[in-house]
Amino acid sequence: MMKSTLAFFACLVLFGTQQLVRADEGSSDRGYAVEHVLLISVDGLHALDLANYVAQHPNSTLAALSQNGVTYTNASTSTPSDSFPGLASLVTAGSPTTTGFWYDVTWNRAVSPQLTGNTIMGSTGGNCPGTIGAVVELDEGVDNDLTQLDGGGGINPAYLPRDPTNGCQPIYPHQYLRVNTIFEVVHSHGGRTAWTDKHPSYEWTNGPSGTGVDDFYGPEINSIPVALAQFPGCSPVPYGDSIPDDGWTTSFANIMCYDSLHVQAVLNQIDGYTHDRSSHVGVPGLFGTNFQAVSVGEKLKTDPVSGISGGYTDVLGTPSAGLSSELDFVDQSLGKMVSELKNQGVYASTLIIIGAKHGQSPIDISKRTGIGGNQPATLIGAPEAFDISDDGSLIWLTDPSLAPTVVSLLSQPANQQTLGIQEIFAGASLQNKFNSPSQDPRTPDIILKVNTGVIFTGGSKVAEHGGFNEDDVHTALLISNPRLKAASVNVAVSNQQVAATIVKALGYDPRELEAVRKEDIHVLPFLFDGN
Repeated sequence: MMKSTLAFFACLVLFGTQQLVRADEGSSDRGYAVEHVLLISVDGLHALDLANYVAQHPNSTLAALSQNGVTYTNASTSTPSDSFPGLASLVTAGSPTTTGFWYDVTWNRAVSPQLTGNTIMGSTGGNCPGTIGAVVELDEGVDNDLTQLDGGGGINPAYLPRDPTNGCQPIYPHQYLRVNTIFEVVHSHGGRTAWTDKHPSYEWTNGPSGTGVDDFYGPEINSIPVALAQFPGCSPVPYGDSIPDDGWTTSFANIMCYDSLHVQAVLNQIDGYTHDRSSHVGVPGLFGTNFQAVSVGEKLKTDPVSGISGGYTDVLGTPSAGLSSELDFVDQSLGKMVSELKNQGVYASTLIIIGAKHGQSPIDISKRTGIGGNQPATLIGAPEAFDISDDGSLIWLTDPSLAPTVVSLLSQPANQQTLGIQEIFAGASLQNKFNSPSQDPRTPDIILKVNTGVIFTGGSKVAEHGGFNEDDVHTALLISNPRLKAASVNVAVSNQQVAATIVKALGYDPRELEAVRKEDIHVLPFLFDGN
């Protein structure tokens, strides 16, 4: 009898949830209440962070959104858990095997080097088509001038990889993406789209067509901080030249100022303007941005000026003073967005999605183990062509046939200890998860999953992302709308399902997304009738 009663109430909860996105008869041409989707990635936000914050801040914006929302407590982002594959999963429904995005800086066996060098990778360029196999750098290194907030006017094609099969033409970020995006789907149906992110290179959200995003804004996060007179406390910028390089990410206060640019862009779009408020174009059907504040709050051991600590204080995810301030900033910023949606009369018709491109590891900072010395390249030596290593390693070799020899080297107990290796993926174990390196020129030859807490750095940061551990991939996911009843779902879901859900919520067929078809991705459960 007790089981029957529990099942009855469970059905009531699910029934209420399923009815949320359906509109009252005639409320929308497409038969849906949702006319706008606002997608927010709070980079670094774990499912644990969201649960803790809502519990401890019952009057917060996140708590209010969860009262009219479905919280997916067992959501996972991409593996590897970097910003590029993480965002790609959210906006294409694809994993790296389908999108071709492994990291923002990778190696590709089928492209030629950039025409000239840049200040990030120290490359001097290379011949095309004479040289095949090159670094593909799609972060701040492709800016005309990465020290400037606007990237010096955007992307410099001389810093892009080149296509040896197409007259050595530069390959722009959107051309590098293999599948279409949610922005392209919405745009193809006449909807307006907008996106804001941390580098000009995130123009790849346009998708292969190059036209998916009507209003793109990508202020350079690694630029030299400058006064932002439009934001209280940001003119002059809080710490100016009193801290070292790495742009806006070197202090808790500076990153709030930077993120305020993203927040203001969204507020302007809610008001029906472009991100810079230069033209009135109407509220986008699909728009959004990301926050870097939480990620910085998790990474910085100590603020270099204020002395406030970052990271977590225990294994239960209790935030430090620095991280707490970043979480509060994000919550208050979300409150501004919700308030503006209400002011403009579009709150009820907007589906708000709070997720995260990636998590951050470790939460238990007592496990933090820094590994410097240019590892793992130093240990591997000549066989390595390139690696990208933050809290995991993607390794490309000069010749894939060298993989067994390198794996044998890495497998030696002393070397495993040196690199903090938990698992090595190569050969069949890698191909069980990803495309074969022999068939896909972008796939790494070897992937290292490291012990929780291992960070490839000689610096002081206490956390990093990009790996494969629980703290890297177990991210927050909240879907909110006034029509939704509060529900908590612990069924395992993936960020890849967010893209399919967005397309369906707006009344279109999720199978218009190429990755949905290629990977058979389904919409998130308990939101729509019949799923």
